Amino acid sequence: MKALCWHGTGDIRLDTVPDPEIADPGDVIIRITSTAICGSDLHLFDGFMPTMQAGDVIGHEPMGEVVEVGKGVQKLKKGDRVVVPFTISCGTCWFCNHQFYSLCDTSNPNAEIARKAMGQSPAALFGYSHMLGGFAGGQAEYLRVPYADVGPLKIESGLSDDQVLFLSDIFPTGYMAAENAEIEPGETVAVWGCGPVGQFAIQSAWMFKAGRVIAIDCVPERLEMARRHGKAETIDFSEETVYDRLMDMTGGRGPDRCIDAVGAEAHGTGSLDALYDKAKTAVMMATDRAHVLREAIMCCRKGGTLSIPGVYIGFPDKVPFGALMNKGLTVKTGQTHVKKYYNALLQKIEQGEIDPSFVITHRLPLEEGPQAYKTFRDKKDNCIKVVLKP
Repeated sequence: MKALCWHGTGDIRLDTVPDPEIADPGDVIIRITSTAICGSDLHLFDGFMPTMQAGDVIGHEPMGEVVEVGKGVQKLKKGDRVVVPFTISCGTCWFCNHQFYSLCDTSNPNAEIARKAMGQSPAALFGYSHMLGGFAGGQAEYLRVPYADVGPLKIESGLSDDQVLFLSDIFPTGYMAAENAEIEPGETVAVWGCGPVGQFAIQSAWMFKAGRVIAIDCVPERLEMARRHGKAETIDFSEETVYDRLMDMTGGRGPDRCIDAVGAEAHGTGSLDALYDKAKTAVMMATDRAHVLREAIMCCRKGGTLSIPGVYIGFPDKVPFGALMNKGLTVKTGQTHVKKYYNALLQKIEQGEIDPSFVITHRLPLEEGPQAYKTFRDKKDNCIKVVLKP
């Protein structure tokens, strides 16, 4: 089959690789009908995620049709149409039983590698390093899905792929980010980053009855999407100092809830800490540019909450922990417990409350994936979200 494979920093190729096979009675094989490039995939593309190996199949936002079913699978059959969460969860361990699906204790066969890096291993992820399981990803023609009675969401309505694909990751991720922010009705929410996750965090903040949503970015088309689809007030950090502007907008108190939807590869325009981050990561002395994390801590009102859906990889430098502690901030983060949310969010789509396809700017064949990575990373051609069709 054809698949997008990682071959090193900045090197994604369309390769011919062996078709996946049933390896466990709980597996299914799906024929991919739609798959997307996620902002988190750029951490692979830019070489910041450890334990990648040349030839690894990448991608973690897939959906498709079941074409082969393991003998132990009870809930799916050939021909079923499913969305596949990016996290792989067993459904029976202590963490899964408490709906902490992204922290599954069972699914990562390489848990010892993750344990050395993090203390304990989170769940395995599709197409996202050998530290997190070494599972082939979904930017391919076919995908093996383990624990098939647990993860995949069956789509039984006539909704299009574009409407439901993002239940695999970015819609639940934005929603969990808003939930983690502990938004109270009428509060002011600031969202750093107007990429796809940031867009869904904005949408979700309104679902939690926010009074104001302020979106922060420097890319004109992303800011316009936040205004047009997200009804957000916006700050262009290339033209304004974010801290000063937020203080002006909130009477000096700061936003009640802050969401960092950027993560490890944050940019700043001329600030000393952003230049410091850029220099260290350029020579691979660091894996995380923490400018947004620092800024959100400084901007958040006393006693507020900082929610972090943006992916961090290693050891961010110069985090103002004294400010975080003395301001009494609550911090909530983590990979998304997709299964906890996808049924409720599917219902919102079916009822017409939201059409997630608004974020899609590029629909391309899988063969154009390598160039699409560059277009997405470099923010060219007004690119916000790419959906690939095998």
